[in-house]
Amino acid sequence: MAAADQPKLIVEADAEALAQAAAERVMARIATNPGRIAICLTGGSSPRKLYQLLGNDVYRGKVPWDRVHWFIGDERFVPSSDPLNNMAVARATFLDRNAPSGHIHPIPTTAESPEAGAEAYARELQSFYGAKNLDPARPLFDMVLMGAGPDGHTASLFPGYPAIEETIRWVVGVPKANVAPFVPRVSLTLPALASCREMLFEIAGHDKQPILTRLLNGETLPAVRARSNGETVWLVDQAALPEGIRGGR
Repeated sequence: MAAADQPKLIVEADAEALAQAAAERVMARIATNPGRIAICLTGGSSPRKLYQLLGNDVYRGKVPWDRVHWFIGDERFVPSSDPLNNMAVARATFLDRNAPSGHIHPIPTTAESPEAGAEAYARELQSFYGAKNLDPARPLFDMVLMGAGPDGHTASLFPGYPAIEETIRWVVGVPKANVAPFVPRVSLTLPALASCREMLFEIAGHDKQPILTRLLNGETLPAVRARSNGETVWLVDQAALPEGIRGGR
C-alpha cells in the first residue's frame, strides 16, 4: 500500500455527528476483515463520545468482540488507577464491559521508566504481529484512531522532539510532554502508526480551529506527518473549521 498524498477531509455538523460518523467508520472497517482485527485507540478528550457510542446498546451487539484486539497509540506514564491514564478511560467507558480481558493491550506503566515501558510494548506488538519488521503489504492495525493537540502533536509525538524522527523503533519513551499534563509518555512512532489500513483523526470544537488552520496550511507538524500506508481521514466538525472553508472542501 502506498501512503496517500493528502488526507480525506470529512466535515460533520457538530461533535455528536462527528462521533456518530467515527463509529460508523470503525464498524465499516471491522466489517472488511473476517479474521483477527486490531484497532489502535487514542487518548485525550477527542474520542470519548466515540467510545461511549461503541459501548451503547446500538453498537455493542454489532462488534465481534471475540475477534477485535484493542491497542493504544500513546500513554501517559502514570498508574492505571490514575484518571490521566488513557487506556483506563477507554476501559471504563466501553472495553471492560465488552472485550475479553486478553484482547485489551495497555501500554505498561509499571516499568522502571518510560523507555522500559516502550520496549515492553514493542515486544507485545511484535509478538501480536508475528515479526520484528513491518511489511507494508501486511498492516499491523486495521484502524488507528488519532487526535491533534494544540501544538500539532499527535499520539505523544511533539513538534521538535527526537521521537518524531524515529524510523526504526515501533515505540519510544517520551521523558517530558510539550503540553499539559506534563508527565512522561510512551508513544508509538510514525512508522508503527502508519502500518494500518485506515488512520482516522477526530478534530472537534472551536478551540481546535487554530491548530486545524495550521494543519490545513500544511505546516510540518506531527499531525500532518502522520499518514496511513492505506487511507488517512480527517474527520472534523464545523466548529473546528477555519472561517474560509466553512462547509468543508
